[in-house]
Amino acid sequence: MTTSPTSPERVIDGSLSPSLRVLLALAAGAIALAGLSVARDVFSPLALAVVIVVVCDPVRRPFGRRGWPAWTGSTAVIVVSIAILVAMGALLWLAGIQFAGLIGDLATDGSLRRTADDLVALLQSLGLEDAATDTAASVLDPETLLAAASRVGGTVVGVATALFFVCAYIVFLAVDAARYQRAGEVFGTTRRASIERITRLNRGVRRYFVVNAIFGAIVAVIDGLALWWMGVPAPLVWAILAFVTNFVPNIGFVLGLIPPAVLALVVGGWPLLLAVVAVYCVVNVVLQVLVQPKFVSDAVDLSLTLSFFSVVFWTFVIGPLGAILAVPLTLVVRTLVLEVDPGSTWLRWLSGDRTATPPPTVPARPEPDPAAEPDPAAEPDPAAEPDRKSPGGA
Repeated sequence: MTTSPTSPERVIDGSLSPSLRVLLALAAGAIALAGLSVARDVFSPLALAVVIVVVCDPVRRPFGRRGWPAWTGSTAVIVVSIAILVAMGALLWLAGIQFAGLIGDLATDGSLRRTADDLVALLQSLGLEDAATDTAASVLDPETLLAAASRVGGTVVGVATALFFVCAYIVFLAVDAARYQRAGEVFGTTRRASIERITRLNRGVRRYFVVNAIFGAIVAVIDGLALWWMGVPAPLVWAILAFVTNFVPNIGFVLGLIPPAVLALVVGGWPLLLAVVAVYCVVNVVLQVLVQPKFVSDAVDLSLTLSFFSVVFWTFVIGPLGAILAVPLTLVVRTLVLEVDPGSTWLRWLSGDRTATPPPTVPARPEPDPAAEPDPAAEPDPAAEPDRKSPGGA
């Protein structure tokens, strides 16, 4: 039976072209990111809580090896996670309070105004336009810096308010994590690939933050002692800032350098400014540029370009916390979007994933030579036949 072109039995190819699939994926991604941006106040604390619980989850292992109840391990994870969160909040609160007080003192004694006037005179002597000098003057304007200090204080208060939700998330996530430990036993081989991907993701996030915390502590101690020796005010504030900005890939060094460098210019002039820049460059370039990237790349397998872009991108999407969570969020996207698709090996390799290698190619079998094949229709060659004897032959 034949079917007409309009017959309902006609088979229609419903596959989409590659370009259309890419456009649909980009549209879906844009909608999802727009939703995250709108709900950043809800998503950011949850993402921070997930990262903290993932980092602290190995604390439960000794309790499990001793055969203790699961709630003991979950309690240990909760205690350690909240302790880390409270310590970070206390450091930021201390830094914010000292920074606001320092700006107030400098604005009162006129140091900021004198430095702004000297900087404007220098720029005018170099022949710069009035717009450039106005901009430079506004950077060190006391009212501008006081407003910035007030915003920092308001931000610290807002962060402290969000800590309640982060702590609540930590409690729930730590309890659920004990249940998720049994996923391999419950589902066996049916979800082995998904469980292995999540395990690799957790391991990479954990190593990334541990490495950054270790190097951040080393950099903070060295920078703080150097600033204290050079006489820069509030060295503890800048040491805390150096530790926090170490979690921002690629540009964290610059973010941690600008405030103490500007303060050094105010209190000590150009010689102290150059000394601060020199110390930061030597310490941070050696540790953060030459040594730390080797350990970080082994932990996350992200290219330098993608790491830098992720900071800008996630900061735009979810705010300042996105700079710290940029690498973990990028790893989550790669795990959920690229690693589940066998055809995305090329994109994973471009992102820096060294495990993304194409499957080995099977060599094609050579085509048989028709001239070498025997012709089944041909007569057999009597000379090639073996000499057979009849049963009755001599």
